Amino acid sequence: MASSDALLPVIFQRKPLSDSRSDDLILESRRRQPIKVHRAVILLLVALYVTLIVIHNESASKNGGSNETTTKSPAQLAGVSEKRNFRKTEPFAWKNTMLSWQRTAFHFQPEKNWMNGPLFYKGLYHFVYQYNINGAVWGDIAWGHAVAKDLIHWFHLPLAMVPDQWYDANGVWTGSATLLDDGSIVMLYTGSTDNFVQVQNLAYPEDPSDPLLLKWTKFSGNPVLVPPPGIGAKDFRDPTTAWKTLDGKWRITIGSKVNRTGISLVYDTTDFKTYEKLDNLLHQVPDTGMWECIDFYPVSKTEVNGLDTSVNGPDVKHILKASMDDTRIDHYAIGTYYDSNGTWISDDPTFDVGKSTSLRYDYGKFYSSKTFYDQNKRRRILWGWIGESDSEAADVQKGWSSVQQSIPRTVVLDTKTGKNLVQWPVEEVKSLRLSSKKFDMKVKPETVVQVDVSSTAQLDIEAEFEINKEDLKKITGDESVEAEEDFSCETSGGSTVSGALGPFGFSVLTDESLSEQTTVYFYVTKGKDSKLKTFFCTDTLRSTMANDVVKSVYGSFVPVLKEEKLTMRILVDHSIIEGFGQGGRTCITSRVYPTEATYGAAKLFLFNNAFNATITASFEVWQMNSAFIRPYSAADLVLLHNSS
Repeated sequence: MASSDALLPVIFQRKPLSDSRSDDLILESRRRQPIKVHRAVILLLVALYVTLIVIHNESASKNGGSNETTTKSPAQLAGVSEKRNFRKTEPFAWKNTMLSWQRTAFHFQPEKNWMNGPLFYKGLYHFVYQYNINGAVWGDIAWGHAVAKDLIHWFHLPLAMVPDQWYDANGVWTGSATLLDDGSIVMLYTGSTDNFVQVQNLAYPEDPSDPLLLKWTKFSGNPVLVPPPGIGAKDFRDPTTAWKTLDGKWRITIGSKVNRTGISLVYDTTDFKTYEKLDNLLHQVPDTGMWECIDFYPVSKTEVNGLDTSVNGPDVKHILKASMDDTRIDHYAIGTYYDSNGTWISDDPTFDVGKSTSLRYDYGKFYSSKTFYDQNKRRRILWGWIGESDSEAADVQKGWSSVQQSIPRTVVLDTKTGKNLVQWPVEEVKSLRLSSKKFDMKVKPETVVQVDVSSTAQLDIEAEFEINKEDLKKITGDESVEAEEDFSCETSGGSTVSGALGPFGFSVLTDESLSEQTTVYFYVTKGKDSKLKTFFCTDTLRSTMANDVVKSVYGSFVPVLKEEKLTMRILVDHSIIEGFGQGGRTCITSRVYPTEATYGAAKLFLFNNAFNATITASFEVWQMNSAFIRPYSAADLVLLHNSS
């Protein structure tokens, strides 16, 4: 470890936000006093998750779109959401240099326009995604297609499927691929018909011997499934990857709702052309609204490897994930699957799917996620859709929006706690690491220190923190230090609001004066029983001077076991920041759009805003290379064919 001398000798006392910031973004910086904890003004701008695969028409009125045009767009008619501005603000005067800087370097992104099932086949990873072929906002949805040998460096291939039949005339929407026993592939996908009815369709590769899967054929008998009685025409979508039952059939589940109850319908098939609907639901949870993008898969209770979707047994738990159409949040729960009747029961009803208390893959901008089993490396990989937080006007100006792919993450059951999943960037991400610096230092209370790294737009940071033991002992044993039983990242006021044991962490994409910064940090609270509880948060309230951007504080509780140090990993890629707390027990993805902290003006800071504790921070910072992502050429096709 390098000594603290490796840090630039720039030390700040905490300061309020710049006076130049618009009135609606000024947050009074206050301390949480040791005796009576003082709460800051809640300035959480509601992060309305928008622009994704399918939203019921009710969503517009529920989410308060009072500033909407009265003309219905194709997306509204189809029962889906495109991106809209919900705030009555003038668009920010973005400069083209700012917008160009926002484009990511190692997250997958199409060349232009709007985007939204992965698989590994004959030596290549395939990523098929929703793509607007005609614009940077929602509409005209087809399937884009890209391939990679390593999940990092991608080649854009020709469109996989376009809406050219009556049963998908208004969009080729979400689908899932299933590898059959003979190695062949079938793809089920939701189509929006010429009358905006959601139906399920079958497609398969035209040439199964082609590792690139360049051409797809739609089954002549489509649609293979239509909304059953009692299910709305716009409430029937997103078939899962199929799994094998004990009697040799294939089984899928599809999301829907009945009134306000979110449900997952279950179907069995032997040929993917004809289906038997089971009388039972896989699962249902009242008052959760429409379930979309359901995912269902097994995890091992004893091993760190991923499992094929059809695996079951005494050492297996099953994860049920649903994307909540009403809230734009992905919720998951751990439970037990019963093959005999096609049902699943949560281990703990308190944390059932879709409840406000239930677990989430990610506490930031992360939606419509999908896993697949990578048989090549025996791992289950998770991808999520990272929506935008800026205005539609900015999207049109820059010509693209809605980066689809988070960094691919491995996902396994946390065998230490048994009560949550852990996610971690796939090992291939490390291949992008360039030069690095190590730091080891103590940071006193209410101190901010600039970290000596040359460029900060593309970083990989791994850090561990330890609170001074004497400070911990003093605070936990002092009855005058009031308990913080109701702490929440979202309502805390952000990283400028101090407590006895936090916040502390990193300010990324920060200008020299600290007027623009995004903070990723821990906040440790004391309970009435003097036990400590740790939260992992990301604060974007000061991430930009722009007035037409949603700025929020994200995060949640993160389990910390006895004798564990606090650890975090942060991936910074221009406008995307992904944080992984405590080995991936809690994850946060955010979109930020700085106006000052870009290019060479962007800096990295380490801070400790606690007023009663010194922390020791040991961390390493890597500069990250850009991924090789480009359109294919004839030579590339030959190379990929040969290497596969």
